[in-house]
Amino acid sequence: QAGQSNLRQRLTEAGIEVPKGDRRLGRILERVKEREDEGYAYDSAQASFELLARAELGQLPEFFEVERYRVISERRRNAKGQVVVESEAVVTVQLNDGSKRTGYFKNEHPQDMHDDGPVNALWQALKTDLGPYQDRIADIRLTDFKVRITNGGTEAVTRVIIDFQDDHARRWSTVGVSPNIVDASFEALSDAIRWKLLRDEA
Repeated sequence: QAGQSNLRQRLTEAGIEVPKGDRRLGRILERVKEREDEGYAYDSAQASFELLARAELGQLPEFFEVERYRVISERRRNAKGQVVVESEAVVTVQLNDGSKRTGYFKNEHPQDMHDDGPVNALWQALKTDLGPYQDRIADIRLTDFKVRITNGGTEAVTRVIIDFQDDHARRWSTVGVSPNIVDASFEALSDAIRWKLLRDEA
């Protein structure tokens, strides 16, 4: 009962009202526990928690679905003999109207610029072309990126928590989990855009 009470409080903070005793509260609690067993942590990622809850309640619009992504990083010397890391990313999504969009981004930077690598390339490619949503995501800025290796189930997994903000002074955090750090990051990046679109529709 205490668990459901705390859950209702968190839902209220997210603008979601669910009556006391509603069976869906139990389903949300069960889903949260399942995800936490896999390595997710929602205390520091309220936006991802809200998306999970709304999905269980049938209140999450299907803005877009990621069909595929590819990211490549290459360390080499450029024409000037400098060691650089080149990151290239391609992301293909299907929008809710059935149309497909592909975003592409490529950068080259000195090897010591760790914040401008494959995750940034994926982020830029993901938000390059989301059709009718493009103007609504243009002001999203990534402000912090935290990585932790944790045990999810029977294997070690990477948990990534990313903080964002926009021009409306809104701040939110999302979480992604995967054995692959890039895949975990991409999950958190995708959640960030979905949360932003959801809030802009409210």
